[in-house]
Amino acid sequence: MSTNVANWNKELTALKQQHSYRVRRCMAGPQSNLIKLDGEHFHNFCSNDYLGLAHHPLVCDAAKKAIDQFGTGSGASQHINGYSLAHAACEEQLADFLQAEKVVLFGSGYLANLGVLSALAKRHDIIFGDKLNHASLIDAAQCSAANFQRYRHTDMDHLDTLLSTNDYNNALVVTDGVFSMEGSSAPIAELVAKCNQYDALCIVDDAHGIGVLGEHGRGCLEAQNISSQHVDVLIGTFGKAFGSAGAFVAGDTALINYLIQKARSMIYTTALAPSLAAAASQSLQIICNEPERRARLHANIDYFRRALADSHLNLLPSDSAIQSIVLNSNEKAIAFSQALETRGCLVIAIRPPTVPKNSARLRITLSSEHETNQIDCLVSSLLEINSAYA
Repeated sequence: MSTNVANWNKELTALKQQHSYRVRRCMAGPQSNLIKLDGEHFHNFCSNDYLGLAHHPLVCDAAKKAIDQFGTGSGASQHINGYSLAHAACEEQLADFLQAEKVVLFGSGYLANLGVLSALAKRHDIIFGDKLNHASLIDAAQCSAANFQRYRHTDMDHLDTLLSTNDYNNALVVTDGVFSMEGSSAPIAELVAKCNQYDALCIVDDAHGIGVLGEHGRGCLEAQNISSQHVDVLIGTFGKAFGSAGAFVAGDTALINYLIQKARSMIYTTALAPSLAAAASQSLQIICNEPERRARLHANIDYFRRALADSHLNLLPSDSAIQSIVLNSNEKAIAFSQALETRGCLVIAIRPPTVPKNSARLRITLSSEHETNQIDCLVSSLLEINSAYA
């Protein structure tokens, strides 16, 4: 056994002892509010399929038709011959929906964030990121040529201090729209004001907001009455409310054309499968034409929060589909998750480094497709388990 293997095994053992070891589990069938996992059925409260579109018949049919027309893979980078009519149509429809000049597609949200920050941030520039930004934004900033500093979560005074006291050529301010482990939204208007004051680029990754928040589902910008033109770069994904896979970046024409020339994570990888772009286009139509899905989702969010209002659980403030209950210790979070499973509810324990140290939690995600009796089952189970720990 090599030294490397011995060290890996030692670290894996340590992760198990710290209740930080991650295990993949195999699901049979599509995403739904009721799923079969490892041979057992569960009420599913950990999927990002917020609007129930991952197995919608029209979305599936659009993907199948695209496979018949374009095949299963793109075959090449967008810059070679991997850019199809399905991609172009999806980009045009998204630009119209988001009221942006232009959109470009990426293979995933991770690749989109990597591509944006590596292309826009140069040596002697500086990136300021919210302390609780998604790992993809943190990694992208660290991989760029720029200096990277993090401001305290949604603390605009701290951001102002950093912007005013650092020496840099250009500044980029990067934030989640909806924070993926908190469920809360960034103060976009204040961020835009700070960026305007210091002539900094404002970059928002609204992966968990687009499709869900706002009257028309345009995300946290619409929910906060902010025009997309006030944000320099808007990033979104198809893997959440759209029920597909892939990602996109929206902005003015010059920005998007620049990314098409400079974003290495788009240039040097095979393009998103046309079937996924076609599925996303169909999902977008449903998002536009069926506002009742968002209405049901927000009714479920309100119902869940009211049901736990008088409990002693540490439920974080959130009007999004993400509802987090902080339990602090890894061991307690795992115990709650396992106890919920015995009661038929699937909620995964989220532990460091995904969240800060000593803030392990249950990350509950609600869907437009959850029935009231399913939420009742989850709430009664949470109260019962919590009383046992009191």
